[in-house]
Amino acid sequence: MATIKLHKDYLKNELDLPSSAVLDEITDTSRWSVHHRIIFKHDGKFYEAYYSEGATEMQDERPWEYEDEVECDEVELKEVKVVKWVKV
Repeated sequence: MATIKLHKDYLKNELDLPSSAVLDEITDTSRWSVHHRIIFKHDGKFYEAYYSEGATEMQDERPWEYEDEVECDEVELKEVKVVKWVKV
């Protein structure tokens, strides 16, 4: 697995993240924050990164506010079979 580190200003200003992400999904919530996982394209490859933002307008938390360098893992889209219990 390839991991790169990108500066938060580059992610926000040059790549227009998180708004230009291919995928932006909520992974968790806490009292003060909403935690996200994003997938984005950079140099012809896709990467995964995480960020959090304030849960309400009263919490002034922005993506990657407390980080300078963001670890991004290379990802690829794959079909995955899922088995689950269903009613009969």
